[in-house]
Amino acid sequence: MDAVKVFAPASVANVAVGYDILGFALDKPGDDIILRKKGDKPLHISSIHGKGKKLPREIHSNTAGFAAYKVLEALGEEKMPLQMELHKNMAFGTGLGSSAASAVAGAMAVNELLGRPFEKKDLLPFAVAGEEIADGAWHADNVAPSLLGGMVLIRDNNTLDFKKIHVPNGLYVSVIYPNVEVLTSDSRAVVSDFVSLEQLIKQTGNMGGFIAGMFTSDFELIKRSLQDHVIEPQRKHLIPYYEKLKEIALSEQALGFNISGAGPTMFALCSNNLIAENICEKASAFLADKKLESDVFVSGINLEGAIRY
Repeated sequence: MDAVKVFAPASVANVAVGYDILGFALDKPGDDIILRKKGDKPLHISSIHGKGKKLPREIHSNTAGFAAYKVLEALGEEKMPLQMELHKNMAFGTGLGSSAASAVAGAMAVNELLGRPFEKKDLLPFAVAGEEIADGAWHADNVAPSLLGGMVLIRDNNTLDFKKIHVPNGLYVSVIYPNVEVLTSDSRAVVSDFVSLEQLIKQTGNMGGFIAGMFTSDFELIKRSLQDHVIEPQRKHLIPYYEKLKEIALSEQALGFNISGAGPTMFALCSNNLIAENICEKASAFLADKKLESDVFVSGINLEGAIRY
């Protein structure tokens, strides 16, 4: 095999009740990588297309390149001549795991091209190392679902101990991206290092209830549990019209509404496609009335994660 093409999807992290430890994959958008055995140069990025043209091409400064390099390093193949072509189909700073998708695609592309020396799940530390290039943090709440698909709980980020969560039939997501910039650094800066005992009790109760509801397909329990007492109150002021959009989503019977990752993208978890479509339609109309450009779409929860075309 001389070339492969790999797709890694966007993801929603935190999921209201699981800050830095819970995330799920979306059907779209995502990043594509074409990797070729070509020339006589070790792994290098020949071109970057789409929304990432300002990204560095230097392997150790690029999330996709570094994740791919870490796989090669583990195999003792750092000098293998490889040419990488990166297609960025989503912008950075949206809250949809853009850097994570690139890292996942980079690690998986090498693994596929070399005949799958690693199982898919074993690529996780390489992809996390790649994403760390972008945000300086070692966490897998975007990387794990982008790689493995579905909804993933990271029990411990240091050891990357994870568990996939059952996804009930009929679960859909409304994704609302207002075209405003919210820097991850700003979004993290407003989060306090401390929570009260009351917040801890409420949040852990909701986290447990949410996971129990997912495994038992109990939408009413999911709805009661999908409430964030810690992060949302600190970050919502960074996103224009957040409270009104949440009101729209809940009035249309969303199971819950919250910020995707660091924002500004928001998501509404829904018990069927029609509810998700209605929320997108009304949110889009509301933002248009406020003269704020936005992108909205409906997605299922992507159960497959990264794939080779």
